[in-house]
Amino acid sequence: MDNDKEFNPQEPETDFSADLITLTDEDGVNHEFELVDTLEHKGNSYVALIASYADDPAKALEGDGDLVIMKVVSEESEDEILEIIEDDDEFDEISDIFLNRLGDLFDFDSDEDDEED
Repeated sequence: MDNDKEFNPQEPETDFSADLITLTDEDGVNHEFELVDTLEHKGNSYVALIASYADDPAKALEGDGDLVIMKVVSEESEDEILEIIEDDDEFDEISDIFLNRLGDLFDFDSDEDDEED
């Protein structure tokens, strides 16, 4: 019997890297965001993003950490296009869902809290 065989347990695959998305604004300027959550609601898809400072971690400490919520718009091409949510009621409903889902992970300041002080 050969007892010289090495035991090499397979390492579990873990990926702790952030899902980064680069958005280009109307002026052609690129902005990098981290995808923190996605949501399917009433037949539409939405994403929650925060500004990414992967290139400069010190900047992350200075950043305001605002949550950016956008609607996914499908076009004929394979790329998904994100757009702002124009309808106030739709935005309020979707942002409430995201804030409830992400509230334990992030400390969001709401405008309502500022008004009460």
